[in-house]
Amino acid sequence: MSPQTAAQAMAAAAGRLRAAGVPDPARDARLLLAHAAAVDATRVTLIAPEEIAPDVAERFEQLISLRAVRVPVSQLVGRRAFYGRDFAISRDVLDPRPETETLIDLALSARFKRVLDLGTGSGCILVTLLAERQEATGLGVDLSEAACLQASANAVQHGIADRTDISQSDWFSTVTGRFDLIVSNPPYLAAQEMADVAPELRQHEPEMALTDGQDGLSVYRIIAEQAQGYLTPNGRVLVEIGWQQGAAVQEIFTRAGWGQVTLAEDLDGRPRVVCARKPA
Repeated sequence: MSPQTAAQAMAAAAGRLRAAGVPDPARDARLLLAHAAAVDATRVTLIAPEEIAPDVAERFEQLISLRAVRVPVSQLVGRRAFYGRDFAISRDVLDPRPETETLIDLALSARFKRVLDLGTGSGCILVTLLAERQEATGLGVDLSEAACLQASANAVQHGIADRTDISQSDWFSTVTGRFDLIVSNPPYLAAQEMADVAPELRQHEPEMALTDGQDGLSVYRIIAEQAQGYLTPNGRVLVEIGWQQGAAVQEIFTRAGWGQVTLAEDLDGRPRVVCARKPA
């Protein structure tokens, strides 16, 4: 292969990704070249006129080949930005997504000292909340041992490991104590929806973090039925939902005897988080 400048390599890579059906191929080519060259993505334009070294070209080729078969960029570079922090990511955990930041904003809108994160995954929700609230402590649980290890690593990375417990648990099965705040981004895709999701999710992210294998609502029923027994008197539950599930999840919590059940929208104006409180 003849030598190429960084700009030429990115253009060729973007063309390959576009042909493979990858959304926003130019952005992904830029991010992956930055990773291959070990430079910040904001500095890629500075090296664009330069000829890329053979070892960088080889790494970039490998990354583009994997992205063309729809391996997520976050898994290729091993991290994902969320709420202003970088989190270590692998195929064992759900890739943090911008819409989940709506849940963070709502959680931070009121005081809490003790938080429980159900299905913690990468730990991005729990770690973010504890990093933003230095006086708080928390427990994150996940059925996946690999996810627990990933969450623990992120807690160490962000300096809140001494205020965090990570435990393997099937939802509430090993949870004890009371919490001011219970949060969760549970698997909410229905089984029949899985065939229509992007290949990045269907082929490369853990299925158990995406779908309950049923109607997409089973975990909300578990939380609605059990969470009151783990809340302090003025505690809250915040659960992320699929954008078409607002009415159904509100009804689940209302029927389970919760007092105040409200719905919040994300920045795109789509229903994204259900907040529930104990009855007065």
